[in-house]
Amino acid sequence: MGLAGLETLAEASPDIRGPLPGPLARAIMDRDEQVTSPSYTRCYPLVVERAEGAMVEDVDGNRFLDFNAGIAVVAAGHCHPRIVEAVQRQAAKLIHMSGTDFYYEGMARLAETLARIAPGASKRRVYFGNSGTEAMEAALKLAKYATGRDKFIAFYGSFHGRTMGSLSLTSRRTVQREGFGPFLPGVAHTPYAYCYRCPWNRTPDTCGVECAKTIEHTLLKTILPAGEVAGIVVEPVQGEGGYIVPPRKFIDELRMVAARHRIPLIFDEVQSGMGRTGKMWAADHFDAEPDILTAAKGIASGMPLGAMIARAELMSWPPGSHASTFGGNPVCVEASLATIQLLEETLVSNAARMGAYLMDRMREWPRRFRMVGDVRGLGLMIGIELVRDQQTKEPAGAERDQLVRMAFERGLLILGAGESTIRLSPPLMISRDQADFAVATLETCLKTIEQG
Repeated sequence: MGLAGLETLAEASPDIRGPLPGPLARAIMDRDEQVTSPSYTRCYPLVVERAEGAMVEDVDGNRFLDFNAGIAVVAAGHCHPRIVEAVQRQAAKLIHMSGTDFYYEGMARLAETLARIAPGASKRRVYFGNSGTEAMEAALKLAKYATGRDKFIAFYGSFHGRTMGSLSLTSRRTVQREGFGPFLPGVAHTPYAYCYRCPWNRTPDTCGVECAKTIEHTLLKTILPAGEVAGIVVEPVQGEGGYIVPPRKFIDELRMVAARHRIPLIFDEVQSGMGRTGKMWAADHFDAEPDILTAAKGIASGMPLGAMIARAELMSWPPGSHASTFGGNPVCVEASLATIQLLEETLVSNAARMGAYLMDRMREWPRRFRMVGDVRGLGLMIGIELVRDQQTKEPAGAERDQLVRMAFERGLLILGAGESTIRLSPPLMISRDQADFAVATLETCLKTIEQG
């Protein structure tokens, strides 16, 4: 399909031509299921042929509006012309030389850019890998090396990756950990400020402070001597755990606890960073400056790249202590530079604007729909929590999964998070018309489920 076809697709509307999956999709799925790893999670039978902007077309010609952005990755939208041009230009000049052993200007330029846009005013240095989990592995190793300590604090409901170090921090679902132990020793988990389900029915501010203080009042007094803790690892907005936005006082208190005990604060912004929340970083909503920050997903709008950004004084490890053959690949670097330029020009502000518009449209849903317990979010990182009963707040996981499938059948691509949350994480370039289609589709699905 030529460029003209893609231009047409970007302006197209969702269009489902027959039962899903179609015949071509079914044939490919049958082949795939014979040879690929059964560990892959496929939420619905989508077999993609092409995509542009926020639109996706499958192999049978069905068109969908993508409100998960390839799992919160294609920040600029699918196949943005400026990113395509950057990738093509660089691929014709240099695809690989390994920036861990040699030099090329693009890597230095991207590191300068990330150091400039990182939250806070401290001087920064940047390590490049291929993914979010690699960025987290680098953060763990750096924290250990810089502090001489070996223990970490993480939070329930967190997701930091599936490689062994990051998996030791992850506590989202047992299936992600079952059968893979033993894990990194010295990792302790503590409650995240999930105020909607606060078991003590505190106010958000009180809940946030108490959750953060659990670290100081419990963990550091019982099983983790502060002098042995290399880092507190936290998602400033929890992603896979349910798109949970903590109260500001949770982050404020966390920063104070870390500062009092000289523990590096590590922000995992793999999902929440790169404009997703309507600011460049979720940390910017809290005026927080982490010691170490990890980024990936939207950093190159579809190309594989991860980055660990740290205070310069912390990045003291010597040559050879950590590296990645493909991290900072020249093609990925150019895609990232083009993405960041687009973010700074229009995409971050559009994410803030469209996120506010969606929240205004959905704010009253807990009153209108008995199965909507909560609508929360920042920018275009929005969670809609479904419940069986608004009083008991019992999660409605089966109904959530049903709604995800119903939306797919109507041309809207969404995903779940947490026990019973729908997450909306579209490309940051969506239009108001696309936001309206998503809202109308979700309302139709909610009404259908509630009517039985």
